[in-house]
Amino acid sequence: MRVTIDAVPLLVRSAGIKNYLYHWTRHLLREARGVEIRLFPFLGDPSKLDHEGSVTNLLSTAWRLGLLFVMNRAPAGFSELVNAETDVFHTCKLLHPPRRARVTATVHDLTCWIMPETHSPANVTADRNFAERIWKRADGLIAASQATRDDAVRILGLAQEKFRVIYHGIADPYFHVTAKDAEAARARYGLARPYLLAVGTIEPRKNLDLLLDAYEGLPASIREEFEMVFAGPPGWAQSATKARLRRPSPGIRYIGYVGEEDMPGIFAGATALVYPSLYEGFGFPVAQAMAAGTPVITSNVSALPEVAGGAAVLVDPHSEAELRNAMRDLLTSPSERERSIGLGRVNARRFVWEESARESLQFFRDVAG
Repeated sequence: MRVTIDAVPLLVRSAGIKNYLYHWTRHLLREARGVEIRLFPFLGDPSKLDHEGSVTNLLSTAWRLGLLFVMNRAPAGFSELVNAETDVFHTCKLLHPPRRARVTATVHDLTCWIMPETHSPANVTADRNFAERIWKRADGLIAASQATRDDAVRILGLAQEKFRVIYHGIADPYFHVTAKDAEAARARYGLARPYLLAVGTIEPRKNLDLLLDAYEGLPASIREEFEMVFAGPPGWAQSATKARLRRPSPGIRYIGYVGEEDMPGIFAGATALVYPSLYEGFGFPVAQAMAAGTPVITSNVSALPEVAGGAAVLVDPHSEAELRNAMRDLLTSPSERERSIGLGRVNARRFVWEESARESLQFFRDVAG
């Protein structure tokens, strides 16, 4: 059986989806038994993960993106020439997958329907177009969580039996990060004091203004002991939020984009992760923090309780007071932090890339019939 994975997001700046595709495809290639895995457009085993750039060089990236542009505007039969002899085509960006192949895709979230104001208009248009042309016609769909599957069934009317819920995995370095790794990462980014950590692109959905307000409302004694550290690249909109981060009040640090090699240490060095996102189809930082032995405060909405698995403090992401109280209680209770670390490490073992790859390969076999 031949399976082709549309890996175009590996060629562009991206966060969660790129993280998923990079680790997922590498483990599919490793776990394949009797299945030939190809990466479209003509990519081999991806090299080093860089959320800010392509996994290949500039020239290779340019012609591959150009090919995608042509194929999305050419007659549907054109993709047969490029992707001949493919039994299953798993698409991310290609709108005209080969007609002779079974077509699958991953549904990561439904934010462009549930909270369109948290995305750029271009993203909303692109996602809705993809849903009409791919999701509604696909032979099978992977959902990142049960919550995402349920949203897709409820909002788009997709058949539940078309879905397979397959959780994302967490990269091995998060499970094996050491105190020495944490110390090195803290030194590299000048994090001398204990800190709370917020991770993610600076964009409306991450709810960072409420987090800033909640932190600034903590008692002065707590803010003097614990910094609030924000790690993530600038996104769209949020000019006021970016201004607050660039001219922060005392105790607030913005360290910008952190390379993947430093992230396990940054997580492990934190006293807690605070992730009050308004909606997530999975929520990588929650699982990554737990794997690294870091307590978690996150939202009680979307897929976040499902991923947290009872090991995180859950709050209403619209309540500044609830978030502030959760931060205060966790920071002033070492015993609660220790309990949370133990529960989190156990919960994180649910998210292993090898298992995700094996389940995905079985999904492709079932779709191929």
